[in-house]
This record gives sequence, C-alpha cells and structure tokens, in this order.
Amino acid sequence: MSLPAAAREALEAFGQCPGWEQRARLLLQWGERLEPLDDTERSEAHRVSGCESQVWLLGERRDGRWHFRAGSDARLLRGLLAVLLARVEGLTAEELQAVDLADWFARLGLSRQLSPSRSNGLNAVLQRMRELAAQG
Repeated sequence: MSLPAAAREALEAFGQCPGWEQRARLLLQWGERLEPLDDTERSEAHRVSGCESQVWLLGERRDGRWHFRAGSDARLLRGLLAVLLARVEGLTAEELQAVDLADWFARLGLSRQLSPSRSNGLNAVLQRMRELAAQG
C-alpha cells in the first residue's frame, strides 16, 4: 500500500532527527498543525474512550476516502495524533483496516517513547477511525 503524501513527509522529517530530543520537538511542531476543534466538536459524542488524556475525533468520507480531524488537551499527544492522521489521510475503509500502528510509529522512530497507556490510547483512536469508516 502506498503511503499518503503527509505520511511520506512525516517519515522524511522524523528520519532526519538524530535523537529523541529532536523527534520530541518535531512532534510538538506537528501537533501545532492540527486544525483546532471548536467547542461543539470537543463534545462527548466525539470523545475517544480508552485514552487517559482527552481526545476528540471527527471523520468524514469524501469520494470514498476518509478524512479525520482530531484534538487533545495534551501537547505531546497532539503531535502523535498529527502523525497518525498523516498516516491515515485519504484512505479507504479497507485501507484503514490494514494500518499497523506499531509499525508506523517504529518507522518514525517513536515507538520506544510510547508508554503502554499512550500506545493503548492511540490504538483506541485508530479503532474509533475504523468504526466510523465501517458505519460510513
């Protein structure tokens, strides 16, 4: 499966980071790219359960491909969400099912920094994406 353009950009950017400090800084910068959610979007209906921090996810299908927006109250998590959104941008429901979260974060050099709770939370976000795609 070919990667979305934003995912290729993430791989290139994170691949140039020599260490965790640079990756963490880049992650925070990517988090700032997230389109802000308004108060109505930060509602219980859009909240992802299974995350320690507050995470909201919205998805819409256009021309058979999925586009997601997400937000969080945690800065580092916003960065992780941004690179996850880069990976799934414009995928079909079938392609979403095939996304390997652990592999994606390993390719970015971020897997060692994912605590079990953060990893579980990101898996919950991906699972919610898949549920939305299955309904949509």
